[in-house]
Amino acid sequence: MSQEAPGIELSTSLGYLLKEAASALRSEMEAALRPLDMTITHYSCLELLAQRPGLTNSELARGAFVSRQAMNVLLQSLESDGLVSRAETPTTGRALPTRLTASGKQQLASASAAVRSVEDRMRSRLAPGDDEQLTRLLSSCIAALKG
Repeated sequence: MSQEAPGIELSTSLGYLLKEAASALRSEMEAALRPLDMTITHYSCLELLAQRPGLTNSELARGAFVSRQAMNVLLQSLESDGLVSRAETPTTGRALPTRLTASGKQQLASASAAVRSVEDRMRSRLAPGDDEQLTRLLSSCIAALKG
């Protein structure tokens, strides 16, 4: 008689639960951003630039979890829409720093409100103080995996 190794119980698997939460969050964020004619990557790019003006294409791609090529296509679109501006020539090396325009800041304000409402709904069943604890715990998990 052979015994099979026990599998992972999905209802208690941290990895599975995180993936399920990420999937649900992504779906709700996409729905919230769709009326603004934005994608999650579009929003992420604007948010990153608001918090760290002057990021390069590579830095934005890493921060938004997309390829440099995908970010370059997005930046070209955002630039043609007047939402971001890039220097004509690099200040150092070959990288062209990117900044939000006034229109980009306005669009970001609407998108941030939409995303905040999704995050608020996601936390709505947590007890007072649990959201801070959840943030600390997730940060600890990330740090443990990144070494």
